[in-house]
Amino acid sequence: MSRSASRLRPVDRRSLSEQISDRLREFIDVNNLQPGDKLMTERELAEQLGVGRSSIREAITVLRAQGVVEVRHGEGTYLLNRPEELVTSLSAELIEAHIDHPYIWETRQALEVQCARIAASRSTAEDLAEMSAGLALMAAEIEAGAPGLEGDRRFHLGVAAASHNPILIELINGIRRAFDLTSETSLTRPGQPCKSLEDHKRIYDAIAAGDPDQAAALMFTHLVSTTHDLVDQRASALSRQPAPD
Repeated sequence: MSRSASRLRPVDRRSLSEQISDRLREFIDVNNLQPGDKLMTERELAEQLGVGRSSIREAITVLRAQGVVEVRHGEGTYLLNRPEELVTSLSAELIEAHIDHPYIWETRQALEVQCARIAASRSTAEDLAEMSAGLALMAAEIEAGAPGLEGDRRFHLGVAAASHNPILIELINGIRRAFDLTSETSLTRPGQPCKSLEDHKRIYDAIAAGDPDQAAALMFTHLVSTTHDLVDQRASALSRQPAPD
């Protein structure tokens, strides 16, 4: 084969139902469908997308679990909530309620550790390039004397995107503002930006190497090590509260 031949593009590792649910979200957005509007039938969707009806049903099940659509037996599928409204309202509630940082960190651990695990099995060359760009940006910010917040955000979002799990991605994107609060708390501590950057590099290496267990373990260690004192302080405070009557 000639050295000048173009390289093969990585295959899309997402399941067919995930890809279909993404297309349906795009359809909802582009056509500005509103709650109460009826979607096309399974047969119509299958014909337009060129897939089997079983795959359509799987995608509808995903959207139903997310609270995006409801299935009315004998009537069809209706839009229940526009996708962006589900998580943006949650994010706003978290910020307005000034929810304790330790609770947000615990949520980050639940979501981002799983993203790292899955990313190690599903990441494409483009995903790795995006994570690498986040590392480079963070390094440049730290070199300039900044805490590296933009690079940190880009790296973590890159890991989430590399999971190719639409539910995890939407959850993380939707409560990103709350997550940013914890990152600011962590990265403004003396010496923390450099430590976090090194953690990120190790997580990246595990994902690039295709090691799910190592990627998950490193992400968990990173998130816990940056906030263990916050979580411990909150847990201690809760333990001192009197029991309810």
